[in-house]
Amino acid sequence: QVEFVESGGDLVQPGGSLRLSCVVSGSSFVRDAMGWYRQPPGKTERELVAHISSYGSTNYDQSVQGRFTISRDNAKNTAYLQMNSLKPEDTAVYYCNVVSLAIALYSWGQGTQVTVSS
Repeated sequence: QVEFVESGGDLVQPGGSLRLSCVVSGSSFVRDAMGWYRQPPGKTERELVAHISSYGSTNYDQSVQGRFTISRDNAKNTAYLQMNSLKPEDTAVYYCNVVSLAIALYSWGQGTQVTVSS
């Protein structure tokens, strides 16, 4: 059973930074592509904002391009999302998952809340 534990969310002012972590268990992490998703308040669907392949190639949604950086530490089975220049519209619950063709493969973890507000 694949499980995800996200952490690092917080209340931050516009322009601030956060680093999210996602510890993965039960998967062949080193061979998996990973994605960070977010679910803004009032929305029912999660949107993929960043993706990293098993060999480190990255892709970003246009809304976060240049501000967010996804990375991974295969020795720790952990994916990260460094978020800079945060905006109020980045407010959401953030989740990670194993990704294939932009589709999340497993059940979601509890997520981590990011709130950007002055």
